[in-house]
Amino acid sequence: MKIITAVLAAFILLLPALPTIAQDTPQVTAVQTRAFDVWVAAFRPRALSAGISANTFDRAFRGVALNPRVIQHDQYQPEFNKPIWEYLDTSVADSRVTNGRQNLRAKRNLLRRIERQYGVQAEVLTAIWGIESNYGQNRGSFSVIEALATLAFDGRRRRYGEGQLIAALHVLQNGDTTAARMMGSWAGAMGHTQFIPTSYQAYAVDWTGNGRRDIWAENPADALASAANYLNEHGWHSGDPWGVEIVLPDGFDYALVDVKNKQPVSYWNRLGVRTAQGGRLPNHGAAALLLPAGGDDPVFAIYHNFNVILRYNNAVSYALSIGHLSDRIAGGTPFVTPWSRNSFSLTQTQIAELQTLLTSKGFSTNGVDGVAGANTRSAIIAYQRSAGLTADGFASTALLEALR
Repeated sequence: MKIITAVLAAFILLLPALPTIAQDTPQVTAVQTRAFDVWVAAFRPRALSAGISANTFDRAFRGVALNPRVIQHDQYQPEFNKPIWEYLDTSVADSRVTNGRQNLRAKRNLLRRIERQYGVQAEVLTAIWGIESNYGQNRGSFSVIEALATLAFDGRRRRYGEGQLIAALHVLQNGDTTAARMMGSWAGAMGHTQFIPTSYQAYAVDWTGNGRRDIWAENPADALASAANYLNEHGWHSGDPWGVEIVLPDGFDYALVDVKNKQPVSYWNRLGVRTAQGGRLPNHGAAALLLPAGGDDPVFAIYHNFNVILRYNNAVSYALSIGHLSDRIAGGTPFVTPWSRNSFSLTQTQIAELQTLLTSKGFSTNGVDGVAGANTRSAIIAYQRSAGLTADGFASTALLEALR
């Protein structure tokens, strides 16, 4: 079975709030329709050579057409395009917290049984359910076969689309659902917890014991157990938190704030890092520090389970949302430090301009590639120190304006 990679996971799960798509969705031209039909005819033998029967293929593609709305959605994904505080405003809204607590109570027996089986906290599973489909209310309205065929024909990730499409056809051939019931997101993510077909093949489970791994059913049991199995198989540490909000001491070296810089909790405690409530960091294994915005914004110590959540969706904003929503559902409070909401991260083009400006001022980024990597961050910190600014290494619009 093909296992979804962390890189692909960033692009394929249904988002907590889909982008607003213009009402004037482009019409498919006759030329595009003919080209799509040619592509389907060429894809059919490839699918059959991958083990799909002619009957399965022909039934699945009955009525399938090129869907321009899929392309529009593919061009905009809020966990990569929204400032993190705006993303959290939606994903961890008060209504979602309230509904999460209500759903946890309503499904407590089911969720606790799944927790005992797979070791993943019921609150975490509830948070995934909430963010992926608003507790089952928004499981997606796209035909998965049509959406994936569109991406395979005319999308940014044709290889992804075709691989997932073949996997989806295998799901149909195995009898877990029908093409009519196989509805999901524009990217082919399905069910209460939004599995793409390859993840479904690898990790979906039949919790109810009815002989089908039915993540599309009104009953979310199979979907919730499948999400728990996914996290468990990727190394979830039972009972451990994802992380904790922290405060940094005055004069802290922001160069140490790097998700790859994992250190024992004792190391951070010696440096004066404290929880947002003022206590010493709890020991749940090695921790790294996460600064998703500037130095005046919330900062976090993240543990192993944060990285496991990233395997579900490789976006920091997504993982932080899951962690924070699960804490809120469990009775936790909002972050202690408010978001400043005045420092936006940069596009690739803006980062390239930033690198050029930094290098011209004597703070070399070792090249201009539009990626704010370690060299660029070091250059930013050096510049900020020279200018008497908070040396947090954050590539923001405010920094770009200061350099211009």
